Amino acid sequence: MKLFTKSQLDKLVDNHKKQDGSKSFKAVVKLFNPTGQGTWYLSEYDPKTDVAFGLCEIFEKELGYVSIEELKEYKGMLGLGIERDIHFESNKYSLKDCENL
Repeated sequence: MKLFTKSQLDKLVDNHKKQDGSKSFKAVVKLFNPTGQGTWYLSEYDPKTDVAFGLCEIFEKELGYVSIEELKEYKGMLGLGIERDIHFESNKYSLKDCENL
């Protein structure tokens, strides 16, 4: 499964281009580790650096940057990789809202 749909990727890149430093965009996509810890609510993506910004939760929730290359390469138990939550509603929740999901 791809980590982003075309429309999600377009929105993530557009948010990155329009960023004014406030980091106020809503979460576009939710990624998760199906066999362990790790959830990422991403609001921006820089295709030049292959780095996304959002709310990352592994041991605790914090805003930060994540390498998409590393997420693509990760293999957990049973060889399963990071997946996209196909039921997550794009652009509905702020990153602050995602802290309570």
